[in-house]
Amino acid sequence: MLNNKPVTKEDIKELAEHIYDLDAEVYCHLGSSLGRVFNRDRERCVNELTELLMTRSDGNLVRSELVLIANMARTIEDKEERALCMREYNRILNAVMSLPTSFASGDVIDPKMARLNALNLKNRFSGKDHLIICISWTYCSGGKEVGFKLADKLKINYYDEKIFEAVLKRLDAEKDSLYDAAGYSHVQDRLDQSPASAFLPAKKLTVREKIRAFSRYHGLSKRDAVFFNQSDLLCDMAKKEDFIIMGRCGDAIMTNNGIPHISIYISAPFEQRVHHAIEVNEGLDEKKARRLLWRLDRQHARYYNFYTGRQWGNANNYDLCLNTASYGIDGTVDFIMKMLDSRESGKTKAAKWAE
Repeated sequence: MLNNKPVTKEDIKELAEHIYDLDAEVYCHLGSSLGRVFNRDRERCVNELTELLMTRSDGNLVRSELVLIANMARTIEDKEERALCMREYNRILNAVMSLPTSFASGDVIDPKMARLNALNLKNRFSGKDHLIICISWTYCSGGKEVGFKLADKLKINYYDEKIFEAVLKRLDAEKDSLYDAAGYSHVQDRLDQSPASAFLPAKKLTVREKIRAFSRYHGLSKRDAVFFNQSDLLCDMAKKEDFIIMGRCGDAIMTNNGIPHISIYISAPFEQRVHHAIEVNEGLDEKKARRLLWRLDRQHARYYNFYTGRQWGNANNYDLCLNTASYGIDGTVDFIMKMLDSRESGKTKAAKWAE
């Protein structure tokens, strides 16, 4: 509901128009160096956004587009114009999150487990380095929602696989959403089309295509080339901005390059994740949900273990491991904010970043 009134399609279309207009406003301030998120005609973009906003399973697409606009808006040099754009972004985000189809609705909390926790973490962090938070998560544990909400509270940039691929594309770097298992983009793209399609085998390259790829990437496999491109970009970003990176082996990349960061692993009991997968993916039954989670866990572990030499999900590799069933999505965000709490000149570090 918007303003305590039932939401109509006209209301959602008006919200879509505001999103389109904000993107245009940000573009006017930045010029062509970063481009626009919506670079097609207004009517078509607004209609597409309206449909996305009305379909919960497509909420991740809206989130990616909103975050790209916000990430660019934060680079506007004029403080007053930047503040105006960010206020409009926050207003739009609150409106989107209040929709019945919001990508942020739904949770994985287990009330019985939640009562056992007091949210009292005393580990403190300080320093003058950029705030880099690397989040690994199991599918349908609410990890992405935690990362997104945490970035919004801290007012820092957020990068998941879709946004990161968009950044790479803007920089004319290679992206590979079909063979890259660092995030869940290849599976999510299929889920967006049909839950059943997530179980289809990936397209295999022909011999000619393999030879062409071998030459193009100087003897590296395409997946290796993409990984090294991502690693270079992450290290470069860490010198310039605060951000949250979802997956992409970010924690290991930061460690190997001596870049201070906070690494977090987010998961939930398997049964809770199965229930959440069914809830957020229309048409996915319990049997398919179980197969999907087993498959994704194996793929993610293989990718992470291969490129990092570490064991995915091993508590020794992370600063903090959190069970979202114990705290819920909002509680998990609050927990992490408490972890960031460190006194600096009379104010908390988390509050400093959240200003």
